Amino acid sequence: MDSASSSTASPVPTAPEIASTFKILLVGDSNVGKSSILLRFTDDHFLPPEDTSATIGVDFKVKMYDLDGKRYKLTLWDTAGQERFRTLTSSYYRGAQGVILVYDVSSRESFEHLDNWVEELNTYCSNDDVVKMVVGNKIDKEAERQVSRKDGADYARRHQTLFLECSAKTKIGVQQAMEELVNKIVETPSLWRKQLPSKGTVSVDETVTSSGFGANGCAC
Repeated sequence: MDSASSSTASPVPTAPEIASTFKILLVGDSNVGKSSILLRFTDDHFLPPEDTSATIGVDFKVKMYDLDGKRYKLTLWDTAGQERFRTLTSSYYRGAQGVILVYDVSSRESFEHLDNWVEELNTYCSNDDVVKMVVGNKIDKEAERQVSRKDGADYARRHQTLFLECSAKTKIGVQQAMEELVNKIVETPSLWRKQLPSKGTVSVDETVTSSGFGANGCAC
């Protein structure tokens, strides 16, 4: 017998089974950098503001996240910040396990508008235990800062949310913010330990592609 034919082929490694799928929203005013945070986290890439355009409606990306030997599928939704899209994006709160409320540390106005986003979240989000995080973006613009870290931390404390500052431009804090949010979701089984869809059932989250929801990687 030919020695080559008698050898046993090495098994092809298989990807870990997906333990659960998490739906995470990024909300906040236009131009605070929601899309830039998303692009940095999923693709480790940053587009200068002059090369981007505002998100129209909702943009959507998927990223796998491994924790303690388990793999989780993150469906990340980047919502438009403009007022005219608010009635469209409100429906995307349903079923979310995590919501990141983003403001620009160099824009006091975007920070003051967080109250509006918190109110919208509380109105439309169907999960009482949803994990919330306040994120101050653009800390690379320290010379133009209008919102102190203490202001952001105090706001998060009042609303009982996680808090972190980051810079999508320099990468500082982006990975940490996402990891803290996802870890907290994993620690909250009531959010995701539900009966899986029947075989053959496809959820909206798994069929939508980013090409159907506006421009990828914008700085809104």
